[in-house]
Amino acid sequence: MICKLQYIAISKIYFVYILLCFTTFLSIKAQAQNTENEEVKRLQRAIFIFNIAQQVQWPNPVEEPTFKIGVLGPERTILDLQALSQKRKINGKPVEIIRFQVVKNVKDIQLLYVNHKYNYSIDYILSKISGKNILLIGEDYNFNSSMINMVNVGDSFEYEINSNRIDNENFSIASSLKTYAITSSEKWKQLYKKTERSLTKVQKENEERKTIIRDKEQEIQYQQNKITNQLEELDYKEREIDDKREEINKRNKEIEHLFTQSEIQQKKYQEKIHIERELENNIQEQITFIKKQDERIKSGKEQIKKQNEFLQQQDAQIIAQEEILIHQNSEIKSQKKVNILLASLVLIILAASLFVYRAYIGKKRLNAALEKKNKAIHQQSLELESKNKELEQFAYIASHDLQEPLNTISSFIGLIAEDYGDSFDEVGKESLTFIKDASIRMKKLIDALLEYSRLGTRKEYVAIDSTVILKELLTDLKSSIDKTKATIKSNNLPIIKGSEIELRLLFQNLISNAIKFRHKDASPEIEISCVKKNDPKGKSNGFWEFSVRDNGIGIPKQHRERIFAIFQRLHSREEYQGTGIGLAHCKKIVESHGGKIWLDSEEGAGSTFYFTIPA
Repeated sequence: MICKLQYIAISKIYFVYILLCFTTFLSIKAQAQNTENEEVKRLQRAIFIFNIAQQVQWPNPVEEPTFKIGVLGPERTILDLQALSQKRKINGKPVEIIRFQVVKNVKDIQLLYVNHKYNYSIDYILSKISGKNILLIGEDYNFNSSMINMVNVGDSFEYEINSNRIDNENFSIASSLKTYAITSSEKWKQLYKKTERSLTKVQKENEERKTIIRDKEQEIQYQQNKITNQLEELDYKEREIDDKREEINKRNKEIEHLFTQSEIQQKKYQEKIHIERELENNIQEQITFIKKQDERIKSGKEQIKKQNEFLQQQDAQIIAQEEILIHQNSEIKSQKKVNILLASLVLIILAASLFVYRAYIGKKRLNAALEKKNKAIHQQSLELESKNKELEQFAYIASHDLQEPLNTISSFIGLIAEDYGDSFDEVGKESLTFIKDASIRMKKLIDALLEYSRLGTRKEYVAIDSTVILKELLTDLKSSIDKTKATIKSNNLPIIKGSEIELRLLFQNLISNAIKFRHKDASPEIEISCVKKNDPKGKSNGFWEFSVRDNGIGIPKQHRERIFAIFQRLHSREEYQGTGIGLAHCKKIVESHGGKIWLDSEEGAGSTFYFTIPA
């Protein structure tokens, strides 16, 4: 009867177990399908983010070894992006994924992803990342709220691009990315509603499956309770049978114990007698062993006493030797100090001797070099004195010997023109005019050359007010200024030290050139200024830097050095009159005063001449 009941109970349990397994299989299958769909969406999201980043060009590419993507909030997408970053690169760089919990910590990344479900304000995010070279990709936000916005549609994603935000941040979007983007808010709303409907449908199906599973679980629970009650009845009956079996076994064990106990007692008595005898023998052996040990201990104590006496003697000897060693160490230390002092003194004497010797050798070499340079300077001074005499002789010849025949030629040409002018035809008269003009031009060139040779010979420098010189020059040049309607401006010019005649000629040449070399349809505008500058080497009190700026025709870059050479002209005499020696005069005047002259010019846009005078 008991076996039959057990068989029925086991059959019912097996049936319930099969039913439970089947229900669990359906639940797991539904959950697995949902999980599989979710994993596909997550993978699609990560691929979308990577593909969008690959088709965007950043305005200011950062020279970083990795491309950094930030994920805002506790988003599981960071795991999918990290897994995908192991397989793919962006713009040829490895990808690094960074999580941010708050918006204010977002920095040093190229792309930021945020999901609407975490309730981050898209406008606040945009204000914080503006101008930081960061592309923002949002998901499920309103139309045109982010830079690029994604929406979940089925197992894939759609996206829209806010062109205004992209252009404001200077990002460039590939045309292929724009082609497939959603361009209208209505379509975006339809996709968003479609997504919501799909989500509602999936949630409804999940609720129905949960209801079915819940009903099955209740039915299984009822069957389990029923089986449990039956099993409790079987257990009660089996416990009664087990109690009877235990009582019978207990009686059998008592009988066996009594029989065994009698035999054990007999064996124990015999064993006790044998053990007592063995104990007596052991005690006798131990007593003998203890006596021998006492004798050994006594002899050992005597040996230890002798060794202690020997050790005390050795300790006394060691103390005496330590005192001797301490005394010797002190003597050695004092000797070392003396040796170190002697060695230091010797080294100092050697170093001082070497320094004195090197100074002597250096001084001797310098004296020899100075003597050699003095001889060279003396020789150069003799050569310069000879050249100065030659220049003076040349100036004398130019002023007397060259000008005398030139004056004779000019006078005779004038007489011929007056007395025999009517005898010549038009060609002859024109030739006489050319000869007369050439002789006048020759006289001007000789005068200019003579003036050039005299420049720099005046070494008596006095204090000169630059403002006074400029006012006097403007008075002398009034006719040219009025004729060309020129305007000349100047700031407070300093008092400088130099030759008044030469500095006046310097300003006159620069201002005259600025008036002369002008555009035909424009009035000259001239600005004269000066600033004080320090000597970068600190060897002098600095210098005054003058500048003369005009709005004239300018000078080509390839001719800027050529114009300072004597008799160099960039234009024909028909275009602009002059001898071509004015800027050569300026260069010689500035250099004779210890300064420099240069220019900054742009062809057609005017020139600025700079020159310096030591302060």
